[in-house]
Amino acid sequence: MSSDFPTDPTARLGQTWVARPPVHEYPPPGTAPFQWREWLLPSFLLLATILSTTYAGLFYVAGDVGLIRMLILVASHPSLLLQGVSFSFTIVMILLAHEMGHFLACRHYGIRCTPPYFLPLPISIAGTMGAFIRIRSPFQSKRALFDVGIAGPLAGFVFVVPALIVGIAYSTLIPKGSIAGEIAFGEPLLFRWIGAAVLGYSSGTQDMIAHPIAMAAWFGLLATSLNLFPIWQLDGGHIAYAMLGRELQKKVSIGATVALVLVSFAGWPIPSYLLFAVLIMIVGLRARFYHPPTLYDDEAVGTGRRVIGVAAMLILIICFTPVPIYLA
Repeated sequence: MSSDFPTDPTARLGQTWVARPPVHEYPPPGTAPFQWREWLLPSFLLLATILSTTYAGLFYVAGDVGLIRMLILVASHPSLLLQGVSFSFTIVMILLAHEMGHFLACRHYGIRCTPPYFLPLPISIAGTMGAFIRIRSPFQSKRALFDVGIAGPLAGFVFVVPALIVGIAYSTLIPKGSIAGEIAFGEPLLFRWIGAAVLGYSSGTQDMIAHPIAMAAWFGLLATSLNLFPIWQLDGGHIAYAMLGRELQKKVSIGATVALVLVSFAGWPIPSYLLFAVLIMIVGLRARFYHPPTLYDDEAVGTGRRVIGVAAMLILIICFTPVPIYLA
């Protein structure tokens, strides 16, 4: 047995020593045992979400035919649901990629977590409220927190971009103002850039009738941007805490939440983000607006991760739209 400290007390006189930081030994990847029972409810919710998003996809094929009429049509001709598959497959794959990014990062660090839970939302324009996993053990360090936080948005973004390219390629351009009195969707910067590159789309003179795949990718952009907001328990909050530390991240969280509340009124009378902002404000109040610390908060994330974190903020900017839904 060896020690960094002299065993002879007199040998310490006139000497100085520096305590070595502890070596953090993370559990090896995949140490959490596989529990098949844990996958029963997530599997059921996934199937329910596939069904609800398939039904939602019909509205981007048939247009606004009315809720009651759509239900009657589907009840009398169930095969119509096949027309919503392209929307459903795309949005479910984007959400699944996002959550599996978190899940696999947790497995890498030996962090216990649940399988992805999908949230079906029948009779809605998306068919789902998204998905989530629950973390059941603490984060060992800021590096682990950063990697788990950023893995989801990056994995989802990798699926969003090709879906957006394919969906826009099959979309249709019409003269600006051809459609009035209908629900319209705001266009993030990335949507406009890809639209211009693929179709020659100009938002100033044209409107786009988006293909269901493009609409699913649009929801993917929305989910990615909201998750990257640097607020408390959102993915962006994890990233910001790892990069900025406890006190500064608290201030950034409060500022980002206030900004989200204010931008909600840009789309009045449809304050799209207001309910979401109020909910995360309530969550923040419970923790006095502080992000939970990691076990070894002294570890820095390093330059490489900081660069990736800045890239994630750029992804937020190009995926976010201040007014997501409005009446044309």
